[in-house]
Amino acid sequence: MSRASNLDNILGAMADPTRRAILLRLARGDARVTDLAAPFDISLNSVSKHIRILERARLVERRRMGREHVLSRNLRPLTEAAAWIETLQAKWNSRIDRLEKALDEEES
Repeated sequence: MSRASNLDNILGAMADPTRRAILLRLARGDARVTDLAAPFDISLNSVSKHIRILERARLVERRRMGREHVLSRNLRPLTEAAAWIETLQAKWNSRIDRLEKALDEEES
């Protein structure tokens, strides 16, 4: 998977409040899929679809314990996305600094 494609998956996964809530819950520790679904007023099938999107973005990892599916979070993709955002921010800050300098020179 290309870096751009993976970034698209990460940002797309983070765009939904239900998926962000799932990640916040997993910040407290691993959880069974049924436990993650409990606080939501949507079907288990709908929660499972959200989880698959998080898995595609590699934000959560699933393992089986008997018949149960247990999820844990994976912070690596968030670190990758944060690095991309920081790079973008640095580029824009540089452009703004150059524009500000050019405007200052024009006023002088």
